[in-house]
Amino acid sequence: MNSGVVPLSYIPQSTRLEEKQNYLCRQLYIRKSVKEKNVKDKSENLKELVDGCIAGKRRYHERFFKAYYGKMMAVCLRYVHDHDSAQEIVQEGFIKVFDKLATYDFTGSFDGWMRRIFANMAIDYIRKSKREAFVEIHDTTASTNEPMGIELDEILDDMGLKADSALRAIEKLSTMYKTVFNLYVFENYSHKEIADLLNISEGTSKSNFFKAKANLRKILEKEFNLIDNR
Repeated sequence: MNSGVVPLSYIPQSTRLEEKQNYLCRQLYIRKSVKEKNVKDKSENLKELVDGCIAGKRRYHERFFKAYYGKMMAVCLRYVHDHDSAQEIVQEGFIKVFDKLATYDFTGSFDGWMRRIFANMAIDYIRKSKREAFVEIHDTTASTNEPMGIELDEILDDMGLKADSALRAIEKLSTMYKTVFNLYVFENYSHKEIADLLNISEGTSKSNFFKAKANLRKILEKEFNLIDNR
């Protein structure tokens, strides 16, 4: 009995290919539309949250704090190991963010804008608690023109390690190495910006970043060998 369905084998190959391409195009269009809608919704929600905080509405302050506390605590813990100290920096950081919210123009990443504020607060805290934490040391053994070497993600891929292993290793770096590494990799500071922030030369920032990566690799290799030999 004829069901009215044309067997797939009777459909020309070119027609099936065209239908497949049309289907893929429709799927891409749908995904793009959903993504754009999500971005728009997120942007509108952020603007409402920021405007509410600027207006001094308590419920918006509470929502804002709950939304970003965890992220900013993670930023502070990258610079200071002590949880109580990080908590203190976070509290001071939110006060500063609320004071500066009116200056945010909604261009660029809001999370990135906040991370810079909290990173700077953490560095100020370190500077006050450790007088010589960022004293520049003139190193004649390392050239600032050396290649930066293998990147962090490549190190992790080579060793089959995850990001949490890298974060634990970063904590073992010296204060200067860790700070320069975090500012360059996580906060996207340029070496010029790092130099200005820490009152060191741009060459010293580059040299410290190079040595931080070298030390980080040694730490990760040691950790990897210990795990492998268990």
